[in-house]
Amino acid sequence: MTIKKIAVLTSGGDSQGMNAAVRAVVRSGLYYGLEVYGIQRGYQGLLNDDIFSMDLRSVGDIIQRGGTVLQSARCKEFMTPEGQQKGADILRKRGIDGLVVIGGDGSYHGANKLSKLGINTMALPGTIDNDISYTDFTIGFDTSVSIVVDAINKLRDTMSSHERSSIVEVMGRHCGDIALYAGLASGAETIIVPEVPFDMDEIAERMEQNFAHGKRHSIVIVAEGAGTGEDVAKQLVERCATLEPRVTVLGHIQRGGTPTPADRNLASRLGDFAVRMLISGESDKACGIIRNELVLTDIDKVVNSKKEFNVELYELAARLSQ
Repeated sequence: MTIKKIAVLTSGGDSQGMNAAVRAVVRSGLYYGLEVYGIQRGYQGLLNDDIFSMDLRSVGDIIQRGGTVLQSARCKEFMTPEGQQKGADILRKRGIDGLVVIGGDGSYHGANKLSKLGINTMALPGTIDNDISYTDFTIGFDTSVSIVVDAINKLRDTMSSHERSSIVEVMGRHCGDIALYAGLASGAETIIVPEVPFDMDEIAERMEQNFAHGKRHSIVIVAEGAGTGEDVAKQLVERCATLEPRVTVLGHIQRGGTPTPADRNLASRLGDFAVRMLISGESDKACGIIRNELVLTDIDKVVNSKKEFNVELYELAARLSQ
């Protein structure tokens, strides 16, 4: 089948670099002589037939912008077989031969369902959590880690002034990569993630000893999937009242802001790769990057696999925090 028309949508939680990915899909598609369409508000927009033609000007001056110009929305209707069939029918009615989906795990499931209904699909990993398997990094992860590191740098200044400990809660319900990479980069004394069991008694004792030996501050970074910052602080005080921890919940600030050059480059490479792979006849594939090489993996395989946690990096962070 010859690909003539493609569409692109962003779905689920937004991530920095989504706009760069949309830009790459549109410009690459136009370069290869395709008609390119944008779908507003993810799968909900697809079911609403909120589809419009895109040209070079549609994606001008967006590579540096956070969020997504196509917007995003949750869509319960699309989770049903009837909703999925409706979406496939709308794409066929429009004559759209291929669809590029940018998002996380739920978005991948949607692309997978559409492919089984005869729609050529490609999925790009757009999520700050870095929780998609078969790719080393996801679009938005590097920017999110940079935001967390910047926040920790600022917290160290004030915590040192008052000789207190700081508990920083970051995003990551099922994957502790933001906490791990930001914790290592910022020299956090303790990193708590859902993938690794932790001993609060040991953490409190180590923090108490550090202060006794003259350390002026202590940073504990916790992924939300391992517990809340308030709960961690409460448990620490129960074990050592002198710690006086202060809690900072970074929340959705981790999703905002200008994407880093690394995220812009990753998004650009993956967007172009997705278009080229659709043109070559590939479908129902997830685009990723492993050891700096672009790779294709069956979406079925991706959505049924859990990303392996980097234990080696976690152990390095623990050694360096002593």
